[in-house]
Amino acid sequence: MEALLIFVILVLLVIFYVIAIYNKLVKNKNMVAEGWSGIDVQLKRRANLIPNLVSTVEGYMDHERDLLENVTALRARSLESGTAEEQGQTAGLLGAALGRIFAVAENYPELKANTNFTDLHQSLDEIEEQIQLARRYYNGAARNLNILIESFPSNLVANQFRFQQATYFEIENAEDRAVPKVEFGE
Repeated sequence: MEALLIFVILVLLVIFYVIAIYNKLVKNKNMVAEGWSGIDVQLKRRANLIPNLVSTVEGYMDHERDLLENVTALRARSLESGTAEEQGQTAGLLGAALGRIFAVAENYPELKANTNFTDLHQSLDEIEEQIQLARRYYNGAARNLNILIESFPSNLVANQFRFQQATYFEIENAEDRAVPKVEFGE
């Protein structure tokens, strides 16, 4: 009788431990979903500002039609992208294209003096900062979930209940990853 009681207690402890691991996996999975939602909101905010930016810039940049069309096409593509990998790639391309618009704007003093343009530029800078914060949160949540899915013994529960690893939201543009070259004048 005593052996049966010990066996039942051990089985209950294992069941409670499996439940605790499962709940931790669910919590981390939801944190990844929350992080992705934060990124998605910021990317949509940025995409919503782009038509205003393009219409403001169009009047000044007659010779930059290809650049503006590229930004418009990338904006549409960013709204259609679904996975973190697709969004990361599109976000990197769109960020680079927006950077080119602001770089080309340096050649148009009237545009730089336009308050609407400067307000849009400032808003986009703020959104870029929010995207970076959301990206860091998402990647941290993805890391925590992935560690649980790969670590023993939680990997046994994760595999049993078919938890999937989260993909990181990474910068796809190699130029953005490159270390800037600093040269000091002689």
